[in-house]
Amino acid sequence: MKNVSLTDTVFVFVHGAWHSSGQWAATQRALAGLGAASVAVDMPGHGFDAPLPTGYLLPGQPGLLTEKSRLAPLTMDDCAEAVLSVLRQVRHHRTVVLVAHSAGGGPSSLAAERAPELVDRIVYLSAFVPAGRPRFFDYLGSPENATALGQNLNLGDPEALGAVRINPLSPDPAYLDELRETHYHDTPLDRFDRWRSALSPDLPLAIPTAPVTLTAARWGRIPRTFLRCAEDRALAPAAQDLMIAEADRAFPGNPFTVRTLPGSHSPFAARPGELAAVLAS
Repeated sequence: MKNVSLTDTVFVFVHGAWHSSGQWAATQRALAGLGAASVAVDMPGHGFDAPLPTGYLLPGQPGLLTEKSRLAPLTMDDCAEAVLSVLRQVRHHRTVVLVAHSAGGGPSSLAAERAPELVDRIVYLSAFVPAGRPRFFDYLGSPENATALGQNLNLGDPEALGAVRINPLSPDPAYLDELRETHYHDTPLDRFDRWRSALSPDLPLAIPTAPVTLTAARWGRIPRTFLRCAEDRALAPAAQDLMIAEADRAFPGNPFTVRTLPGSHSPFAARPGELAAVLAS
């Protein structure tokens, strides 16, 4: 029997760095089976419309380390507006749940701060919460995140490129092994190549570096949940816990509800059915 409250609910999914709306598809199918509607956002510079470095698909990938990203001009405001645009479209649903993954936490938080009336609950799936520290890099570089992997994935100088660039199509087995161990270590190996080939190489630099300011009267009034990923190797559990603790100290009147999921940074790849069930609950 369908859960009546779920039939009145729409989930709005915001992906993290280098991903796209497509990575939520299996989770969305599982939610549909439970009676819930959902829509996934493509952040600016991601998805099928993402501009690629000119040599990315060519033999030898010429210029990949030095060519300035065409995403460099994008701002945090641009990214938040993409989230807000979808939230405005779905507000006719009785309950709107905004779900942000990883780097998607910054734009989602800013969108919720600007229009809290559009969001009934915000869920952070191992995602950046700018309540205690305003920039994602503030947490990625914290001692609590020292055990995280992925330090060797970034290419070139992000400041010069205007983006945090990775190479999902790298021919280097060691590079691909680190990419898998960082983001998809519990995704079956025979599916990893499909997942990596769907990634975009550039993350607009503004997403991890631009500060986001939240207030108690707006973002702080929205009920919020943090879904911890217990074996996360991209954003260490200790760093996740730091964000939760600092947010609760900054906004003590509305603390996080915290749930813990098994596995990696990417449960939408490894166990989408379980993720959907937790969201539905």
